[in-house]
Amino acid sequence: MVSATIRRIVSPCWRPSDTGEISGRHGDSSGRVDGLLWYKDSGRHAHGEFSMAVIQANKLLEDQSQLESGPLSLTEGTPVATFVGIYDGHGGPEASRFVNDSLFKNIKKFSSENDGMSADVVHKAFMATEEEFLSLVEKQWLHKPPLASVGSCCLIGIICCGELYIGNAGDSRAVLGRTDEATKEIKAIQLSEEHNASIVSVREELRSLHPDDPQIVVMKHQVWRVKGLIQISRSIGDAYLKKVEFNRAPLLPKFRLPEPFEQPILKAEPAILVQKLCPQDQFLIFASDGLWEHLSSQEAVDIVQNCPRNGVAKKLVKTALCEAAKKRETRYSDLKKIDRGVRRHFHDDITVIVLYLDSNFLARANSRVPLVSIKGGGESGYGIGIIDA
Repeated sequence: MVSATIRRIVSPCWRPSDTGEISGRHGDSSGRVDGLLWYKDSGRHAHGEFSMAVIQANKLLEDQSQLESGPLSLTEGTPVATFVGIYDGHGGPEASRFVNDSLFKNIKKFSSENDGMSADVVHKAFMATEEEFLSLVEKQWLHKPPLASVGSCCLIGIICCGELYIGNAGDSRAVLGRTDEATKEIKAIQLSEEHNASIVSVREELRSLHPDDPQIVVMKHQVWRVKGLIQISRSIGDAYLKKVEFNRAPLLPKFRLPEPFEQPILKAEPAILVQKLCPQDQFLIFASDGLWEHLSSQEAVDIVQNCPRNGVAKKLVKTALCEAAKKRETRYSDLKKIDRGVRRHFHDDITVIVLYLDSNFLARANSRVPLVSIKGGGESGYGIGIIDA
């Protein structure tokens, strides 16, 4: 049964989509577009089904995302994996776009060198992507100094050989829907560790790492910020808070600190979780913080559990938009008419990817496994291959 709370949240939004939908430039394989909403209602990955959706609020879309599924390399015997990436940019789209193009390549590179997936592979891939982006900032410093103030949160999930790997730097979130054996209800389990100065433990970590800096976290405009500038404590990019040589002219004065720093203020090291998947694990929700500003983990899990799989990511996005509209005392139908840029006053860019975990999908050898490569917004490749499972 759908709870009264979930029915209250969901019911205003579950009307049919506008009839004016247009296909993405690659057709339905890469999703559809409805105004500022991009969505891929359903598809198959190597371990079940998936659903994706992205809503733009910023003038330039700063959220980037991808889903990759298939063998990690062309080498015979390479394990089949499903990879999800949510990259929530800030200061501009450059860092999130860079991560979208680079991180999965680094995952494949290090997993090949490591002869398999591991927490070390995830860590190395994050750090290699960070170094590559900082190298780009250095090369562009005199021509494009604002690149030093651009960064991206980075959340990834990898399913490989029955294990789940979560890596996170920033405040996006991964949530598992798991059946409680006692009550048979689907419970939300948060898998990712968030790095936002609004969290007490994050502020404590920052103060312990910078004991001689009383201004390492300050309250500004009723929000806790690192050095009064940024809410997150870990990211890819944000070179101006990692290397002192990028915290000077010609960088804009609003990003420059009054005193030089000796150690990086922000970190790129991901928090990593590795756990074995079990039959009680039903689905995973990966989303940028724009979703979690309006829905709790359990509310999101309840919606996924109680709604049809087809289009469920879009339903999560629309539910969040309904909540955002209510907070501003307007209607969802009116919110949809507000253009990008101005929309940012109502909500952030929101990206959602839902992965269903179907334990029997790869039960037999020579299964027809979907080979998937799709990026939120429309770039994709999609096919079926014969793979020894």
